[in-house]
Amino acid sequence: MKKICILVLTLLVAGCGGRQTEELLGSAMVSAPVTEIAGNHSIFIATTRKRSDDPSKVFDRERSATLNYARANVTVPGTHETGRIERRSRGKSNDPAKYFMASDVVGYDTAPKFSSALSTDIAARGGRVMVFVHGYNTGFDAAVYRVTQIAHDSGYPGTPVLFSWASGAKTRDYVYDRESASAARDQLEVTLRMLAQTGARRIDIVAHSLGTWVTMEALRQLAINGDRDLGGKLGDVVLASPDIDVDVFKSQMRRYGKPNKPFILLLSDDDRALRLSGLIAGSRPRVGDYKDAADLADYGVSVVDLSSVKGSDRFNHTKFADNPELVKMIGQRLREDDGFASDREVTDRISLLGQ
Repeated sequence: MKKICILVLTLLVAGCGGRQTEELLGSAMVSAPVTEIAGNHSIFIATTRKRSDDPSKVFDRERSATLNYARANVTVPGTHETGRIERRSRGKSNDPAKYFMASDVVGYDTAPKFSSALSTDIAARGGRVMVFVHGYNTGFDAAVYRVTQIAHDSGYPGTPVLFSWASGAKTRDYVYDRESASAARDQLEVTLRMLAQTGARRIDIVAHSLGTWVTMEALRQLAINGDRDLGGKLGDVVLASPDIDVDVFKSQMRRYGKPNKPFILLLSDDDRALRLSGLIAGSRPRVGDYKDAADLADYGVSVVDLSSVKGSDRFNHTKFADNPELVKMIGQRLREDDGFASDREVTDRISLLGQ
């Protein structure tokens, strides 16, 4: 009973997104000079969320049976610090010189229209795409801002694409989130196939927490269907703090087979969110805080132990994005495009950061 009480109390404060869902589009923004804006990013969105009745939220926590598509333009303030997401608090003005702000969101009512817009952007950016798959307890607004922050801080030159599944965005919704993640895996596979047909020459994937489970399931399904590397277009796969049972992950990797380019697995044994997840799962270890790295490396992954790397959230669960040095190094790894040797060099430097 004591353990249950501790678990309930922890659930009240834990979580991946760490914020209540808020509006993405607010009231009229305060105008700001271009010199006070650090970046302006177009984020393409494929989501299994339903459109919200509240236009300021755009998409909500409810599941959609089909994919919905959109593009959001998001500005990064000139005062931005690498690894942070400067969010407007309640009562503050919509000032793009101080906060991440979405200036507008454009919806696409059909997959062909979305694909056409994607193709144009991808061609203009050199044929590179980065797909971000968020984790548990993440509202739509938080997911949009997170992929913007990663694209901005990493210096990624290609097209950022957010795959957002229907997280409940509340700490008590862990079971709902796991079911939503399960329902989204087919649609992530559809999204990856669409990207491979848009003219992209390389598709990188960055997945976090429970989003790594969605990603591994989609990759497993691609392998079963004989197209595990998307016709040779699959680039780097970064699995950050995976909220996956270790035995399940091994099973997924056995079915997928050893990747041509090793997946990058970021783990940390001080990840308190994953410790809680493991407790919920019957005290079974999660991949993201698994201590036997050599055991996992045999499956074709480059294991990077971030246990000694400092994170900015109290659960040490978002180090991949909020540690300034690490997010820059991940960006450097994603920018490499001239073969495995240079990739290996950057991965080694990421590992050295952990040491």
